[in-house]
Amino acid sequence: MNKEQFLTQLEGALKRLPSSEREDIIQDFREHFEVGVSEGKSEEEIAKGLGTPQQIAKEITASFHLEQVQETATTGNVLRAVWAVIGLGFFNLVIVLGPFIALAGIVLSGWAVGLSGIVSPVLYLVNVAIYPEIFELYQLFISITFAGIGIFVIIGMYYVTRWLSKGFIRYLQFNVRMVKGGIGNA
Repeated sequence: MNKEQFLTQLEGALKRLPSSEREDIIQDFREHFEVGVSEGKSEEEIAKGLGTPQQIAKEITASFHLEQVQETATTGNVLRAVWAVIGLGFFNLVIVLGPFIALAGIVLSGWAVGLSGIVSPVLYLVNVAIYPEIFELYQLFISITFAGIGIFVIIGMYYVTRWLSKGFIRYLQFNVRMVKGGIGNA
């Protein structure tokens, strides 16, 4: 594969990145080819030494999305980063997706418990409005207690969610380094 074929395939594989980012990457690889040719290597040798454009694009895309998550950790950015890291290899389907689903389940269930505690007095009062004969004062106080506990759970889940997000992003970065260069690069 010559330089132009390599760069065309690489650019096609990087189509999901912003055009300015894609242009910078293509320019870097053009310069890499120019340096290699000036050292006496053929374009085919340089292309073979770089690897496949598709794998390079997967690694670059994963790194780009991880950088985006570090800048702004929105749900969309995290999901794109997870998906890009999973795309690096089939093994990552288990290594990345399994922990992601487990952590997402823990976080979502924690938020659900907190919110259900907070709305319990409202739900109890709605139930009393429908069936006034079931009103008992101690049940109202118990539901208010659950609301207080729910507030504390929500506050705790805010910090747990931040901590788990940062830890999972570090895990994704470690995974990308492992795929790129093995243990020595981690």
